[in-house]
Amino acid sequence: MFPSWPMKFRRRESSKSGAEESTDSGSALIKPSESPVSTRVSSGLRTRATAAAAAGDSDHKHNHLQPPQPPLQQSHIEMESGSGSPSPRAGVSHSKSAAKQTTEKTLRRLAQNREAARKSRLRKKAYVQQLESSRMRLTQLEQDLLRARSQGLFLGGGVTTGNISSAGAIFDMEYSRWLDDDLGHMSELRDAVQSHLSEGDLRVIVDGYIAHYDEIFRLKGVAAKSDVFHLITGMWATPVERFYLWMGGFRPSDLIKMLIPQLDPLTEQQLVGICGLQQSSQQAEDALTQGLDQLHQSLLQTIASSSLNDSMHHMVIALGKIANLEGFVRQADNLRQQTLHRLCRILTVRQAARCFLVIGEYYGRLRALSSLWASRPRETLVTDDSSCQMTMDLQSSHNQFSNF
Repeated sequence: MFPSWPMKFRRRESSKSGAEESTDSGSALIKPSESPVSTRVSSGLRTRATAAAAAGDSDHKHNHLQPPQPPLQQSHIEMESGSGSPSPRAGVSHSKSAAKQTTEKTLRRLAQNREAARKSRLRKKAYVQQLESSRMRLTQLEQDLLRARSQGLFLGGGVTTGNISSAGAIFDMEYSRWLDDDLGHMSELRDAVQSHLSEGDLRVIVDGYIAHYDEIFRLKGVAAKSDVFHLITGMWATPVERFYLWMGGFRPSDLIKMLIPQLDPLTEQQLVGICGLQQSSQQAEDALTQGLDQLHQSLLQTIASSSLNDSMHHMVIALGKIANLEGFVRQADNLRQQTLHRLCRILTVRQAARCFLVIGEYYGRLRALSSLWASRPRETLVTDDSSCQMTMDLQSSHNQFSNF
């Protein structure tokens, strides 16, 4: 009826002491009411429980000798966490590194903001100083003009401070500053030529002098937009410079004629290039002069043909024609600038340095001649009474001729 027990449990049961058997038998004797079958069942159950307890003790001893192994599921999770998603410790370290990067980025941004603010303050300070310097220069310029007017230096020019526009006064101030810088560039270039610098060092100085001339052409372009008449009449220049003025500047062909004897010796190729540049400059000058003459005639006809009824209409047309004058001045300045750049490409570095030295000394002599003319004795204008009488006789004869 009951399943047989395994053999190991039977061996363990036989190896037990006989005390349990006697106890079981004694208990069987004490309880006569139990049947033999129930006695066998209960003894079998007790034997089974005892065997299980013995097996548990042996397993406990075996497990005590070996180190504990982690559960399969937990080791599997740890393997997956090592190969896949970060562990909690890795997440904490990642959050710390992210916070550190954010802090460094914030500090870097704050440092950049402080540096930008410092540069802005420096620019503002420099701008304020420039405005103050410009105001002082403008005040000095006005005083010089008033003093020149009181001394009669602008005879026949009719120049007063009231007739100069604000744009013209600003250009005069900038031109005065450019002349001061020109003296510094001339001194540096002269020292470089005399000290026999290398080609590379001399090239840097020559390029700086070319940029210096580009600056005056830029200033003239700005002034032409605001007050082209102030620029084209040359009231910003000295009287002798105005004598050689052409559309607000020098004639490129005349400048080349002056430079050729000063730049000897020239190679045959250089001479051909300079002569071709002079010829092309002369043709461009003739074209601009012819266009300016046509503008003069057209403006004269527009003003002369206006009547009382449509005078306003003709004045509007005349204003449109005067606006074309800015284009002529700008083209003339472009021709002058291109001539200087092409000269530097034809010449060597040392020849270009000598070229700029000759140009600077030429204009320095023109300004010196103007100063001598302005400071000449005023008594030479009216020498004696005989010259005054001669002037009166000439005027009377002219009046008599005009009556006929």
